[in-house]
Amino acid sequence: NNNNNNNNNNNNNKEEPIMTNAEIESRIESIERTANVTFGGMKVRYAYLSQRGYYPDDPHKPNQDAFSITHSFGGQKTDAFFGIYDGHGRDGDRCAQFARDVLPIQVEKYIGASKQREAQIYNTSNSNGKTVELTKEQIQSACLNAHVEANRQMHLYGDLDDSLSGTTSISVYFHGRRNRITVCNVGDSRAIIGQANRNNNSKKSGTPNGGAPGGAESLKAMPLSRDQTPYRRDERIRIKATGARILSLDQIEGLEPIGPDDDDEDEADANNGNGDLELGEELDEGGDPPRVWSPHGEYPGTAFTRSLGDAIAEELGVFAEPEMLTRQITPEDRIIVLASDGVFEFLTNQSVIDICAKFSDPLEACRAVVAESYELWLQYELRTDDITMICIFIDGVESKSLAGSYVSASSRQFLDSDDSGAFNGPPVELESPGDDTVDAMLPMDLSRPVRNRISKEKSKQIQQMKIKMASEGNEEDMADFDISKLYTEKTADEKARISEAIHASVMFQNITEEQREMIYGVMEPINVKKGTWVIKQGTVGDRFYIVDTGKFEVRIVPDGETDQDGSGGNVVHIYEGSLEKRAHPSFGELALMYSAPRAASIIAKTDGHLWALHRFAFRQVLALQSGRQELISTLSQIEFLKNLKNQDISNLAAAMEEVTFGRGDMIVEQGRSGDCLFVISKGTCEYLEKVDGQPHNATLKGGDFFGEEVLVDQKQYSATVMALQTTTCWRLSKSTMKQTVGSLKSKRKSKDKS
Repeated sequence: NNNNNNNNNNNNNKEEPIMTNAEIESRIESIERTANVTFGGMKVRYAYLSQRGYYPDDPHKPNQDAFSITHSFGGQKTDAFFGIYDGHGRDGDRCAQFARDVLPIQVEKYIGASKQREAQIYNTSNSNGKTVELTKEQIQSACLNAHVEANRQMHLYGDLDDSLSGTTSISVYFHGRRNRITVCNVGDSRAIIGQANRNNNSKKSGTPNGGAPGGAESLKAMPLSRDQTPYRRDERIRIKATGARILSLDQIEGLEPIGPDDDDEDEADANNGNGDLELGEELDEGGDPPRVWSPHGEYPGTAFTRSLGDAIAEELGVFAEPEMLTRQITPEDRIIVLASDGVFEFLTNQSVIDICAKFSDPLEACRAVVAESYELWLQYELRTDDITMICIFIDGVESKSLAGSYVSASSRQFLDSDDSGAFNGPPVELESPGDDTVDAMLPMDLSRPVRNRISKEKSKQIQQMKIKMASEGNEEDMADFDISKLYTEKTADEKARISEAIHASVMFQNITEEQREMIYGVMEPINVKKGTWVIKQGTVGDRFYIVDTGKFEVRIVPDGETDQDGSGGNVVHIYEGSLEKRAHPSFGELALMYSAPRAASIIAKTDGHLWALHRFAFRQVLALQSGRQELISTLSQIEFLKNLKNQDISNLAAAMEEVTFGRGDMIVEQGRSGDCLFVISKGTCEYLEKVDGQPHNATLKGGDFFGEEVLVDQKQYSATVMALQTTTCWRLSKSTMKQTVGSLKSKRKSKDKS
């Protein structure tokens, strides 16, 4: 039993203010080298990796993720059990460890008991060399009982308090003689599988199963589990039936209005078959998801609807019963990934499979995915989650050699069976072994979309840093920016490396091939010497970077502190670029959206090579994008801009920066001085204007604009506008407009003369 605990990772050692390389490495636990094993007819290689999160307010917080890997599961060399447990709450680490230690044993016990009953029916003994294989229904029943029992034991365990703590669980049980897997999910961790196209006949030399991993063949990501969260309509209905409330933190704190009860609407949609998810405008992109709350108080606040532990939430329907899926492993299956939700916060299922498919070693795939996830957390949040992943490469699937080695419980129902060596005697009048039909694959569109906006907390931090830096006035003149001066020819290999680096980034997901080629061309090659400060925390950033080669430290001075020794603060991460490992992390992505001070310093730990993309170059490339085209259309409708030429309007659209506001943020206030026009890209706002003491209200949405008066003939805003939800706007300042198109007055005079 090879159980692995990723919580005993030097957590009791006190960290120094600045972490050493050894301390950074101690945050990561992984297998030393990839394991190569065979489970029945499935030849697989697997690896695991867990990285402890970065919490600036609690730097010694233990890793609350745990995992388990068990070979010879239930005494069968053909079977195995893989699980990941993501703890939460004060005792979350203990809950995850408890589940790691207890759940596999319970699954083993219940499956073993069911097999023993079947063996007694067949009077099967080791002398005939055959064993009993259970039906899908029997296995899923055993797994259900095991989860419920593990949950009961956690409630009774004296060394942890699971009243407001618990853990999610995602597991895969390999029943190798039948080349099957059973996936059990409790919570919002996830299992996915990468499949080759059935019509793709390409073979990769050295890969028994043909094609990726590590090859050029593309794989399609398919879900093996469904997140159990309040985003799911069916889960909301179930939870609300207990009397629980479903609200976000902003609604609890009164920053967002609570709408009318939508229970009837949820039930009607579910009964009409309108799907299990309600995403749309309800989807939060700023890190404030809907949560489960007691009708009597502001607890427990879980962002998931099933878990192990969470005794108080259990009274509100947050129980430990897993959703299960049993399926056959086929020659088209290439990669299985189990991961905690920290991976999928910013990465899609497809992005994870695409990253894994680039590597021939699952350990390198784990390193790449976990690093990419960690880096995205640093970009979009003030902290990072604990991140854990198991990656399994399926190298071959063989079934003929197993024929006759087992008897199937399902054969009791028939005189004849397709399973060679199965029971062929007369029907036995016993309790039915149940359904043995494998489950259908889950629809691809049931996963919650990834976040692509910074959190409200980080947005506020950026705004505070902007105010602090405003007096320096070092914004570059975009009107003088010549994108052609940045253009350099790139080799096919260089383009491929840049493409790999930007593939998972939300900033580049909707660009056209023409735009992609333009981005390749304007990427600046930069050679960096050891010790060079690429980015300094607090300075205004204007470039996005890709690490081609070399190691670069990420250092952060905590909020409210100063960099007294000039080191740059605590080392929280190391970016490593490598041609051999096909690893090319990126940083500074937010500089493409915001003219904002950097949230961290990046210092070269070794000599290296970077690719850099300037914000103005990116804006000009984006001017070809549909979103900017919509912005151009809106600007053309604004009265005081109607005299501008089409090219001037396009230049303004390219120069405008995207800004994000959290729910309740006041964007402009009536009577306050300002110099910016806003166009709403996404979200809704409340517009309030007082005229002669009488209020005039309106709701603004995407495509609406406000604040134009301060760019024309006023110094103060004529109305107050407040964000009703996380809202993204295009912002045009008076200085940017002057830099881009010059004086509107001079243009009007020129127009009049003509």
